Amino acid sequence: MAAVPHQQPADWQKPRLELSGEKLRLAVDALVRGCEDIGGVERLVAAVQLKSEAFKERLGSGAVHHLDIGTFEELVPLMATVRSRIGRLIEAKGWTAVQEALVKLLADGQAPESCDERLMNFCKSFPSGKETRFVRDLASEILHNTFPEHYPLMSRWVWDSRVNTGVIREIWHAENIDNILIDVPDNQATFLCLREELSQYLSDNGIFRDMVWYVDVLCAQIYGGYINAQGGAYLRSDFSSAPNPLEQTYRILGLDRVSRPLKTGKVIESEAYPSAAQKFIH
Repeated sequence: MAAVPHQQPADWQKPRLELSGEKLRLAVDALVRGCEDIGGVERLVAAVQLKSEAFKERLGSGAVHHLDIGTFEELVPLMATVRSRIGRLIEAKGWTAVQEALVKLLADGQAPESCDERLMNFCKSFPSGKETRFVRDLASEILHNTFPEHYPLMSRWVWDSRVNTGVIREIWHAENIDNILIDVPDNQATFLCLREELSQYLSDNGIFRDMVWYVDVLCAQIYGGYINAQGGAYLRSDFSSAPNPLEQTYRILGLDRVSRPLKTGKVIESEAYPSAAQKFIH
């Protein structure tokens, strides 16, 4: 198996994920076909990696302590399930409260064993309810993109046990998935296990480098396929129907606006959408 950087807490209990090899094969095939016009999957993977570099530059190595709202707004368009909602939260709570919560979230970022606790505390920093469930996605994006080797993608679209939806459901090995309740928690252990399982599948199929990013892209492809087929519950407002099968993948990864002006400048530029090959961080 290709080496996949991941940090397991001392008391980590590996959940059992019953994933379908056939569903994974179909997702990989669709991803490869969809990326033919942009020069291959590796170009999409490179764009996702560059997105992470933008987060590291603005939040990592203590930069979050001096984060101003303008710099934060440069990152907002790269977080698909956050960007349409975060403005109201900042208006309600004030930028200082949001920035302080981000500082606490990233404190001890190199010690992922406290991940679940920090995620919970971050969410508790804001009002609970339907309109603020996206806060979990905000925390997930921040942690994963700032410390990608330490934290896998943990957004609700990857797995939300409360409503039994996400990537895990779409690749679960079952004939009648609509009538099955998947008894798997949406905690750090589950997301680490998912990354490990997908990494194993990819390495078995000839992918041995940039595994963290290939897993991200594969997850986005899997859930993008679900959105294209059915429309996604809480994601419908973020990801409307699209004729291009790969367009949802770009949207979920937050790359659909990389060639468009952001509120305070451009973080990632592309020569032409949807290819993110010619890119620069500002």
